Amino acid sequence: MCDARPVASERCSSSASGDAVPGLAELAEVVARQRAEMDRLQEQAAISAVVERAKGAVMALTGCTSEAAHEELVQRAKTARHTLVEECWITLGSLVPPPDWSPSRASPAQASGPDDTQPAGHRPAPVAAPAPASDGDDSDDFAALALLGRALVHVGSPHDLARCVHRHLAGPVGADAVLLYRRLPGGGLDLIGHAGIDETLAHQWHHIPPLSDVAAFEALEAHEPRWLEDRVRDGKRYLLINSPGRHWSSRAWLPMRGDGRADVAMGVLRTRDGPFDRHSRALLRGAARLCAGRLRALDTRPEHATGAPEEVRALFSGLPVPTALLTPLRSPSGEVDDYRVDAATPQTVDVLGRSGPDLVGRRALECWPTLAEEPLWQGLQGTLDDGEPYESEPYAQQEVAAGGRELSLYSVRASRAGDGLLVTWLRQESSDRQVQRLADVQRLGRLGWATWNLVTREAAWSSQAYELCDRSPEQGPMRFEELARLPVSDDAPALARAVRALLDHGEPFSVLFRKKSGSGLRHLRIVAEAVLDADGTPVQVHGFVQDLTAQRSAELALRESERAIAAQQGVLHAERMLAGRLQHALLPMPRRPLRLAGLRVDLAYLPAQSGLHVGGDWFSAIDLPNGDALFVVGDVAGHGLDAVATMAQLRFTAKGMILTGSSLTDALVRLNTLLLHSLDTRGTATLVLAHYQPAEHRLVWAQAGHLPPLLLREGRPRYLKRPLGMLLGATEEPPFEEAECRLQPGDRLLLFTDGLVERPGEGIGTGLARLAKTVAEHHRTDAAGSLDPLLTAMLQGERRDDVCVLDIRVPRETA
Repeated sequence: MCDARPVASERCSSSASGDAVPGLAELAEVVARQRAEMDRLQEQAAISAVVERAKGAVMALTGCTSEAAHEELVQRAKTARHTLVEECWITLGSLVPPPDWSPSRASPAQASGPDDTQPAGHRPAPVAAPAPASDGDDSDDFAALALLGRALVHVGSPHDLARCVHRHLAGPVGADAVLLYRRLPGGGLDLIGHAGIDETLAHQWHHIPPLSDVAAFEALEAHEPRWLEDRVRDGKRYLLINSPGRHWSSRAWLPMRGDGRADVAMGVLRTRDGPFDRHSRALLRGAARLCAGRLRALDTRPEHATGAPEEVRALFSGLPVPTALLTPLRSPSGEVDDYRVDAATPQTVDVLGRSGPDLVGRRALECWPTLAEEPLWQGLQGTLDDGEPYESEPYAQQEVAAGGRELSLYSVRASRAGDGLLVTWLRQESSDRQVQRLADVQRLGRLGWATWNLVTREAAWSSQAYELCDRSPEQGPMRFEELARLPVSDDAPALARAVRALLDHGEPFSVLFRKKSGSGLRHLRIVAEAVLDADGTPVQVHGFVQDLTAQRSAELALRESERAIAAQQGVLHAERMLAGRLQHALLPMPRRPLRLAGLRVDLAYLPAQSGLHVGGDWFSAIDLPNGDALFVVGDVAGHGLDAVATMAQLRFTAKGMILTGSSLTDALVRLNTLLLHSLDTRGTATLVLAHYQPAEHRLVWAQAGHLPPLLLREGRPRYLKRPLGMLLGATEEPPFEEAECRLQPGDRLLLFTDGLVERPGEGIGTGLARLAKTVAEHHRTDAAGSLDPLLTAMLQGERRDDVCVLDIRVPRETA
């Protein structure tokens, strides 16, 4: 428990003459911020009270612990998609009191009065005239108030007062229920009287914490009524009292002012829709004023105003520890339902931060819900029954200390005092916690401390220091001069020099060394500093030893990995350079467009920008002996020297077979056999072969798993329909077919590899559509230009694959 009290803010004033006081505006802003922060904290405390009450209710119903009750509420909120506060209110609202429960503040006569003889929802309606029209005569107000005034003479309690108001206002204003709430000194509202609602609902709403969204609070603070006439709109602003089987469409909350102050709010609830008319508002204001005088004459002191005699409370004010005097509150069957706080020391603080006299008269479970935990509750009950003192097991509790929150350990001690209990909260000694924390730090940090007295030759080591140095505590600590015996022979001289420098000159040191142990080689660090006397001579040494084996092993593994990566990068870089040179030699790029068979051919090859390997993309564009032209674009799977070598064999083999008269499909079949049987590596490749005959403007082409060529005619792009063809190197007998296309003057044909259209995370269809659109746009603006604008538009960002493009254009004027 801790005594956390807000610091009072300074008050600023100005002179009567109105002269400006230096810094007054700044001080006023500070005070305003402090008040706003105080309001925010109070509201947070109120919300915490709702949560704690709900936890206590779940604990009482299920017998679970406080942590389990909190988890149950959180899970319920998630399942129902409520906030935690909403779920707590729903939980509290769903509690049904036992059949023998009756309001603690109602006398036996009141509890069995004429209004309570029937079950809830089946009581006879008050006999009254029908509700008047909205423009009723003011004389009706005076008549109704006169009848109410005469009836108040026979009122003997707040419950009687609520019933009386209900009977007399049911007809004139349509009052279906009347509630009386008194404001408590420590905040919150207490239900002191009610009529028109059943006892279950009264029990659920008998106490309302000091929340900002309660209309009754606003009415008391502003000293003005609050008219709630739209249930949907008001439900968004205020916390509304509702019954599962009954809905009140309009409500009014009026302060009952007396002697210039208002401590009681009267609530009038109606099932009737619509606003309160002028006649009803005037009548309710008059009734509130009339009842305020009668209420002052009643003994309506709430239970929390009672307590121990004044001398006992004075004694408690001088006790130095958190202590409370609790009186048991029993049910009709004799079981203890709760305890009342009759006295409390200033150090005793509840979950809302209230302390000392503010706790007197309150329920113990309201102040400390953790008392409901089974072992503690049974322990208190045992002390009441047999008089034997009880002390609980230590439990953790969060508290504010030094500006932050920390967990502290407490235990509860109880002894019987007359018919009640004297309960004391005992905080565990801080020294025990510090020792435990120091042991935890040494264990988790793998370090141990040591001290040496160089004058008396005494030494002290922690248990962790013995463990790290593989030394038995029965052997005792090593002498400081003997520390050089710990390391392996290679590291001993460095530690010996550091020890000698400290003994001779008081120089501190931090030395890393290796030590053999039963679990292998350990990497340790020892740090030491000397305490010097007046002459500068070392007389004492403080130090610690730390196990760095895990960190050192990770560092060595990292260095080895870095060396391996650097070597691998060198090999890859050399391989890339070699592959690049070989590729450049095999695929020489012409400096200007080619003229083949009456066609203009632009070539482009762009290597990938990421990775160290050269790809296997390639092309061929050659004249055939009969004046025809051969166009080839291919892509070998993989990278590096193997891909370049495979590319070279495919390129020259395809060219040779076509020159010797093989058809396109025969060439593809033989290339497939070459990949399957003739090469060392079983790779795969895609390929497009195109044979152009200028005399007939006839293009015959075949493909092996490759993307189709793009034809641009009269500004309209389309992809040629692919003939049958399978990836080279995939199967023994793949089927291949040829297709034919008649080129026209002005046509443009693009053969390309997939690096031109592929992008990470995107389908190939999207890339093909983008290429068709881009080619059409650039052809309209620069029909005779180079490939550079097209490549710039298509290749944005880092390229992960090679790009190879053959741009074939048919002149508009042909021979």
